[in-house]
Amino acid sequence: MSTLLIKNGTILTMGDNPELIENGAVYIKDGIIADFGKSSEVEKNVAPAEKTIDAGGKFIMPGLINAHMHLYSTFARGMFLPGEPAKDFGEILEKLWWRLDKTLTIEDCYYSALLPMIECVKKGVTTIIDHHASPHAVLGSLDENERAAREIGIRGSFCYELSDRDGMAIRDEGIEENIRFIKKCKEMNDPMVKAMFGMHAAFTLSDESLDKAVEAAEGLGAGFHIHTAEGIADVNYNKEHYGMPVIERLEKHGILGPKSLAIHCVHINDNEIDILKKTDTCTVHNPYSNMGNAVGVAPVLKMVKKGVVAGLGTDAYNCDVLEHFKLVNVLHKLNALDPRVSWAEPAQLAFKNNGKIAERQFGLPMGVIAKGAAGDVITVDYTPWTPMTSANMFSHIHFGMGADGICDVIANGKVLMHDKKLEGIDTERIAAKARELAAKLWKRI
Repeated sequence: MSTLLIKNGTILTMGDNPELIENGAVYIKDGIIADFGKSSEVEKNVAPAEKTIDAGGKFIMPGLINAHMHLYSTFARGMFLPGEPAKDFGEILEKLWWRLDKTLTIEDCYYSALLPMIECVKKGVTTIIDHHASPHAVLGSLDENERAAREIGIRGSFCYELSDRDGMAIRDEGIEENIRFIKKCKEMNDPMVKAMFGMHAAFTLSDESLDKAVEAAEGLGAGFHIHTAEGIADVNYNKEHYGMPVIERLEKHGILGPKSLAIHCVHINDNEIDILKKTDTCTVHNPYSNMGNAVGVAPVLKMVKKGVVAGLGTDAYNCDVLEHFKLVNVLHKLNALDPRVSWAEPAQLAFKNNGKIAERQFGLPMGVIAKGAAGDVITVDYTPWTPMTSANMFSHIHFGMGADGICDVIANGKVLMHDKKLEGIDTERIAAKARELAAKLWKRI
């Protein structure tokens, strides 16, 4: 049995009914929140903890969740590709990402995962839902993501990106890797590591491939993780070749459902939003990525209004969920040319729906300080300049809090960072090895 007490802080519970509890404490037992409330009351109710963190007046919050990530993209940072720059999203895929992923080795997969996971800890992110691709190092690649997650200590859901673009043999390896890892995770039944069935996008998957994937995954209880109508080319391709838009095609082939993630959904119509709602399929908004790729602005406000569970991801643009939360607010105000909109929705995506999405993957309440919830907690050093209450806490987070204030990070009851110092992680050694591998990869490209 392991126990941890975080006390003398102001708790922001988040979840469906967020509360602010001054002079609060959170008690974690065997990776689960066993008690929380006023410090004096919690310390009366529980046995002495093996380890205690005095928050010293800092804010105590649930660990942040990144609902869509690409760990494999790490070695693209600083990389120079000769030739004309990509003029649209299709060329970005062809000139950058589909060249990079083909060059990754199994060792590259491991080190590509380690560094952003370290960055996640520094940014207060305790859970990621990742989407991996390495077409010439498929089999065993998800084990490398798992190995990195266990070394750093964060919670992760992993999948392999199925696609037809590299040929049928590699496609079949993608099916095999997804199914193998899903079965492995079911057998382990470990709340720290879960699996989904990954797919690239509908425009790189034939009907045959969609059906083979659904057939292979039948009875395993894993959802699908797929890029959906990210660029307009995805929509046009599906209409031209299959006579229907993307969401309709995915529904036809049985891809949608409560455990599936339709990522981006930039170019979807009202009927497709209704299908997401009807099938209880979650979507994930990635504002920085959509802006950087110039693909458009997802109709997130409309999706939320219609009751679709929309979460927030970083899509490997960086690992700072708080930064992306803030961007959602201003992006949709600008897009609507209306300063009155997009106030409640960003908080719903980041601090409510991300927890719901993660709960569907990991099987326990997440993104909330509550009894029985995951023992994933952070402390944040922030001094309010004005009164702070449960009614205005998200205004304070938006305009005041930042990842630079994160001091302590706990995942599954284990301290990963204390007082801004990583626990047992040799970042310099890992970064040095990563630079060595990245330089070799750049030469291969």
